[in-house]
Amino acid sequence: MSTISPQAFVHPDAKIGENVTIAPFAYIDANVEIGDDCVIHPHVSILSGARIGKGNVFFDGCIISATPQDFRWKGEDSYVRIGDNNKIREHVIINRSIYPGGETKIGSYSFIMAQSHIGHDSSIGNWCVLGNAVKIAGSCKINNYTILSSNALVHENCEIGEWALIKGGCRVNNNVPPFVIMAHNPIEYYGVNAYILKKGRMEEDTISEIAKSYRHIYQSNTSAYNAYKRIMSDVAECKEKDAILKFLKSHNYKLAALPDIEEEN
Repeated sequence: MSTISPQAFVHPDAKIGENVTIAPFAYIDANVEIGDDCVIHPHVSILSGARIGKGNVFFDGCIISATPQDFRWKGEDSYVRIGDNNKIREHVIINRSIYPGGETKIGSYSFIMAQSHIGHDSSIGNWCVLGNAVKIAGSCKINNYTILSSNALVHENCEIGEWALIKGGCRVNNNVPPFVIMAHNPIEYYGVNAYILKKGRMEEDTISEIAKSYRHIYQSNTSAYNAYKRIMSDVAECKEKDAILKFLKSHNYKLAALPDIEEEN
């Protein structure tokens, strides 16, 4: 049975699961679905278009499914879809999509710290950590196990690969490949995210192969095309190597306008 404070506003058309706690002064709009075992603290606003899974905790003052901050949005119905077991801290704002039927997506088991902002149509993976006051613009993709330290800024249409770590205060203005640490402003490669990869129980040999891949890309003073070829031939086969090559190629990361390796004579 859910516990809903009489001082909260819950629209009669909202769908509320079992064992949900809604504190005083929370606001639950129409066209909202909240799964079982969620906890909604005071002054939380969950607005039209929110689709929320199980076991999420929303702390004081956060706004979920806020209307987009984008001139292209003309009032169309759209969504924020949140998975399970996330913690969304104080005064976080998550905007819904600017496209009819579109979604801003938050995965499961992520920790989004106070005063962070996630723009329209962005996607946050599973087991991510967003530090205090992280700002993510529209149409960004943050892959699984990524950490964005406090005050990091991610510009529109950027993708950050899995297991990446963005140091505090960085301005991410391009795509970031998986397994790396990025630091400084202007942002630059700082190394492989070895400590967190070990925490994730990745083998030392695999981490070494990842490091070898990025030495070819960032530290060998060669062309992007040659670095790509060296990774193909010099790095042991593993799914992490494949993930790096796929990411680089799919974004033309330092490989713009170059032919595929297979086309080389």
